[in-house]
Amino acid sequence: MAATECSPTFDILVRGPDGFSLWNGPPFSNGQPGIKLETVACKNAKFSDDGSRLMVTKSDSTVSIYDCGTPKEIRSFEVPNILAAALSPRGTYLQTFQKSSPQEKNVVLWSIETGEPVYQQFQKSMTKTTWPVIRFSSDEAVACQMATNEIQFFDGGDFSKGIINRLRVPGVAAIELSKEPGSHIAVYVPESKGVPASVQIYPCGKDFQSQPVARRSFFRCSSVQLSWNSGSTGLLALVQSDVDKTNQSYYGESKLNYLTTDGSHEGLVPLRKEGPVHDVQWSLAGSEFAVVYGFMPARATVFDKKCNPLLELGEGPYNTIRWNPKGRLLCIAGFGNLPGDMAFWDCTEKKQLGTTKAELSVTSEWSPDGRYFMTATTAPRLQVDNGIKIFHYNGSLYFKKMFDKLYQADWKPVSPDRFGEISELIKSVDSLKITDTKQQGQGSKSSKASTKTAPPANPPAQKPAAYRPPHAKQAALAQAELFGESPKEGMSKNALKNKKEKST
Repeated sequence: MAATECSPTFDILVRGPDGFSLWNGPPFSNGQPGIKLETVACKNAKFSDDGSRLMVTKSDSTVSIYDCGTPKEIRSFEVPNILAAALSPRGTYLQTFQKSSPQEKNVVLWSIETGEPVYQQFQKSMTKTTWPVIRFSSDEAVACQMATNEIQFFDGGDFSKGIINRLRVPGVAAIELSKEPGSHIAVYVPESKGVPASVQIYPCGKDFQSQPVARRSFFRCSSVQLSWNSGSTGLLALVQSDVDKTNQSYYGESKLNYLTTDGSHEGLVPLRKEGPVHDVQWSLAGSEFAVVYGFMPARATVFDKKCNPLLELGEGPYNTIRWNPKGRLLCIAGFGNLPGDMAFWDCTEKKQLGTTKAELSVTSEWSPDGRYFMTATTAPRLQVDNGIKIFHYNGSLYFKKMFDKLYQADWKPVSPDRFGEISELIKSVDSLKITDTKQQGQGSKSSKASTKTAPPANPPAQKPAAYRPPHAKQAALAQAELFGESPKEGMSKNALKNKKEKST
């Protein structure tokens, strides 16, 4: 527990219609967060990956940079007709994209220290796949960008050198530079004229060469998601097709491929259930990854970096995986169109710590110290019931706050190395008096551990149910069965209430 006392503090960014504010992170004094920075009007806000700086888009022409340690504004950029902006991982550079004519260079990389542009170019259009244009490794030593049929490399510390290397890859449509270290780059080339699509890995930096060290080819690919592990030794490539040839899924089909930079593995991840891959995420250490996959109820499995199954997490209405920053704990959950079930696991001890629910969650993430898990219901995805919930690592509710309108809720990034371990807290879970809560984690099942948790504090008040015709009740029962839930008694809440009143 001594490690907790000397651990650094962390902040929460909360943004609503009036702008953003910064809260002090938990533990809260008197159960409520303190305000570190009062509301600042803005359209958007985003931390750098290391949490040292905060980018705030205040209007269509103004982007401000805040020092997160103070927190005070240290630089403001006037960029007319701005469409997108991004910070480099360490907050050294600001990258902007604006409306422009072909004669103007509308992609600009700015030095935050000097406020001057260090690199400019013209870009006709921008998509989620191609933004940001210039990609950095985590230490900003390596930078690159995708061009027509090639990838161009820069010295991340000195852009005055211009392009220092070029890698020719005909038809390249997406790239992903490894983060720690920036030693390799993954390249996606779509299917063309009967030639299958492919994901290829090339070394960069001193080991620069024109031949891939790993390659995986496949047909029926509409899009691909590329995910590097920490250490830059393994790449997960989630390949998705808009059409499922077997007609089993309306959403198409997906395959999870695994490639290593040493060439020891180039193939599919051995998933043990048919159906789509809902989510996949590497642990912070990069030595294992977790996958949620299969038709509902979905299955969750942890694999090691050799692609061997390590731990089965059971089945349930899940579509989300979140590793905590320490790499020991993880949360599997069912958000979006699923009921919001969450299960918290200790992967070292291979046991479940608890289960609960966070209905209507849009975003979710662990705190930097790995002790808390925050979910948020935000607009414009959902226009009602906006709010924040913070849970302990075992699923018990710690804090809840509702908003008329909430757009964003994020932890400020802090290196997990600055925080102590929580092994002593995990051991103490077994000594707590906990009870089975069947309503929480409903629908999940596991052969590895019991589903126990401490009852959440301040449970939300039940809302009156809307009228549901008989055919809707039957549909709800069918849906519950599809998601692996226990079918509820086909009686409305009002009817149950009346029944209870009559019995008393």
